[in-house]
Amino acid sequence: MDVSGGRGQPRPGNDESAEHTGPEAQAPGGTGDGPTTPSAPTPADGTDARPEGHTPGPGAPPPERGTPQDTGAAPDDAPAPGQDRHRTPAHTEPVADRPARPSQPPAGRPEHPDHPFAHSGSGKGQPPQRPEERKRGGLLMGRPFGVPVYVAPSWFLVAILITWVFGGQIDRVLPELGAVSYLVSLFFAVAFYASVLVHELAHTLAALRFKLPVRRIQLQFFGGVSEIEKEAETPGREFVLAFVGPLLSLVLAGLFYLGLLAVDPGSVPGVLLAGLMVSNLIVAAFNLLPGLPLDGGRMLRAVVWAITGKPMTGTVVAAWVGRALAVCVLIGLPLLTQSGALGSDAVDNVGMDTVLDALLAAILAAIIWTGAGNSLRMARLREHLPELRARTLTRRAVPVESDTPLSEGLRRANAAGARALVVVDADGVPVSLVREAAIVGVPEHRRPWVPVGTLAQDITEGMRVSAELAGEELLDALRATPATEYLVVEETGEIYGVLSAADVERAFVKAMARPS
Repeated sequence: MDVSGGRGQPRPGNDESAEHTGPEAQAPGGTGDGPTTPSAPTPADGTDARPEGHTPGPGAPPPERGTPQDTGAAPDDAPAPGQDRHRTPAHTEPVADRPARPSQPPAGRPEHPDHPFAHSGSGKGQPPQRPEERKRGGLLMGRPFGVPVYVAPSWFLVAILITWVFGGQIDRVLPELGAVSYLVSLFFAVAFYASVLVHELAHTLAALRFKLPVRRIQLQFFGGVSEIEKEAETPGREFVLAFVGPLLSLVLAGLFYLGLLAVDPGSVPGVLLAGLMVSNLIVAAFNLLPGLPLDGGRMLRAVVWAITGKPMTGTVVAAWVGRALAVCVLIGLPLLTQSGALGSDAVDNVGMDTVLDALLAAILAAIIWTGAGNSLRMARLREHLPELRARTLTRRAVPVESDTPLSEGLRRANAAGARALVVVDADGVPVSLVREAAIVGVPEHRRPWVPVGTLAQDITEGMRVSAELAGEELLDALRATPATEYLVVEETGEIYGVLSAADVERAFVKAMARPS
């Protein structure tokens, strides 16, 4: 069967690859945390290279014409597609979604339709990478319910800080312990973060109950993070998913209170149970504040989503409430501490404690503000993900035999208005893709003596993608098999064209640059 549409004839497939614009794109929760792929240039031809009589595939928009324009790089902290992060702070939430970074923009690539396929410049193109493909996230502690739990290096700094501060308090209450008070304080730090882990496991179990994949749990500087890869399908599920964490913290606080009733409050167990009760109450109360990225912000988002029917509206409202909350923490927390409203003595002058309170408030405010901004970017990302369609981004391709000279292959491609070469066997079955980076590396005077087969990469199963893929499914398919080019096929197995990872990246950045 001739699946290439005719020996040496282009298969009418790359049609709407008009959006080859912008320098790069990234990759979706993350909410925070690979293999690298070979660099590949992107042809400069941005015009419609469709042969006469071509009929676009289903759902394919009409092509755009003209010179593509760069749209700029994606923000460094754009979150990975489809990733939610539920966070439990020790007194707030940890740093907001740290997205997968994009590949670097193609270097020196001419972006002009007058440049033929054969003279496209060099650049880098790779599928968007997930955060944990770049770093593991710390020390692996276990896999409860199949979800890996990591302890970030920053946690050890917090453990030391808690040991020092709480140890001094224990020493004042139980001076007879001496240096042992700091050992007790270290036990408290571990027990407290164990309760934070329980909080995160509540989010994880709810997500798994709703068939939402959970990438990992990470214990960090200011608490925990549950990285849920997809968004809840309904506002009701979103509300439940957010509420179970603070609810478990309240349940733990109640259990510690009951335990406190059974022991002497002035004993070591009494001090530990009292500290764990209070800390879990603080975690629950702070997380219930109605602003992203806190759990209360996700609950507010779910309520607005249910009222308006628009998840984006809910995100915008909850994110701006989160930013207002950050300002209140920045200004209000030092004032409350200095006035004695939080239980300490009022302070009339500025001392070290006041400076530390202000520093803590600034850190918390920055974390909340950043998390709210990242939530907005993630919502915009999800809104634009459906615009990434393999069918519209695929380049026209011509089939060539392995021993075809490179100059002849490029001549056929330029004559057909195509921008990719697919090596086929004697039966017309595609076996490999000619890499653009390799083409650029061959001087023009040597191209008549270089067979295209020597510049091709064998097509593995993961490099064969369906023309019907779009959005997150498309990104997942590219991330599963990192490469610079992919063979795009119809459901019947016929060649549709070649998809460049760099084209997907640039289309994603262009989509993200448009207002919601």
